[in-house]
Amino acid sequence: MDERPSVSPDGLHIAVRDTGPGIPPEHLPLIFDRFYKADASRRAAAGSGLGLSIVKAIIERHGGTIRARNEQGAVFEIVLKT
Repeated sequence: MDERPSVSPDGLHIAVRDTGPGIPPEHLPLIFDRFYKADASRRAAAGSGLGLSIVKAIIERHGGTIRARNEQGAVFEIVLKT
């Protein structure tokens, strides 16, 4: 996958990838839900579980989409309407 931003008829495509272990597949459908924390060890940590839900809301309010998948780490794909 080409990591550089690109433009197509459906909008501006941006991908952000990390090199960690990825997101467990059973958690992928839930990570954009408010207050959701995939890692049980982080439940007592300072995070509120709101970050990705806020990101999704902002992107959708601008007419875009965001999705996550695993491919040698977590990959977040954003499409913003141009």
